[in-house]
Amino acid sequence: MQALLLLQGRPQVTAAELAAELEVSVPTARRDLEALAMSGVPIYPTRGRGGGWRLIGGARTDLTGLTQSEVTSLLIGLTQSLGAEPERVAAVRKLVRAMPAPFREGAQRVAAATVRDVPWGENEQEETSQTVAELQSAIADERRVRVSYDGSRGQRMLELVPLVVGSRGARWYLLGAPVAIGSDSADADGLRTYRVDRIRELEALPQRGVAPEGFDGSREWARMVERVEGMRGDVRATVRVQPWAVRALLDRFGAQARMIEAAEEGAQVEHPVVEVRAHRVEALAEQLAAWSSVAEVIEPIQVRAQLRKLGERIVEQYRDA
Repeated sequence: MQALLLLQGRPQVTAAELAAELEVSVPTARRDLEALAMSGVPIYPTRGRGGGWRLIGGARTDLTGLTQSEVTSLLIGLTQSLGAEPERVAAVRKLVRAMPAPFREGAQRVAAATVRDVPWGENEQEETSQTVAELQSAIADERRVRVSYDGSRGQRMLELVPLVVGSRGARWYLLGAPVAIGSDSADADGLRTYRVDRIRELEALPQRGVAPEGFDGSREWARMVERVEGMRGDVRATVRVQPWAVRALLDRFGAQARMIEAAEEGAQVEHPVVEVRAHRVEALAEQLAAWSSVAEVIEPIQVRAQLRKLGERIVEQYRDA
């Protein structure tokens, strides 16, 4: 199937090129091409220097029957799938390269403008896939969107150029900006982050909306993450951790944790010390409560007091158990 997709996206494909794409031997790739021809697929080889395998009727023949909207939907589904393991990323990249030329640009915009990232600590599952899909479709078609957004200043109607959709764990975010006056391009100075679960209504508009010149979605996403991480780290706690649980705790808190006292190479520390951060005392205590069997908060007293309150509430709730 991937050999067929590659043939649709290129004027011709050699057995060596197919072998490199599929990470198989050249003889195996050649057998795959010959099997396609024997199965009735209208492909033929051209011999000699500069030769290869071609589709009868040209590289834009749509043998799969996929329409442009179906191709976009396929990419949306793949990019929304949980996980960003190398195999999935490579599959999306190869699929985009192999698509027929008329479909490729929109597919590339979807793939480049979708980020799957490590969580910030939210465990809730959000039913936002339909809104995310609509935003991705607008990005693929280079269209503006009108959204009803329930933010800190109440519910507002906004007209935006969607630029990046990305997730941290289960929660999705949109990087978008209003269009610059007298232009179809987004105003880079107006770039903001929006939580997708706070979008109450969304309408794709017929007006064109494109990224500003030189826009780098990955760089802007990284900047947003760094900014939010900074806001989340106002409250700090020093925690003494069981050695075997240190790696798990560091992974769970991510950028909001760092080692303070660790074992020297080849030595052992009975109780390593870790610093963890959050935006509020209550939030930090709630996160640390799950680690109470393997971690003890040394300071500050405010976090220890909040943990005690949480414990008293739990005891009271289950007093009759």
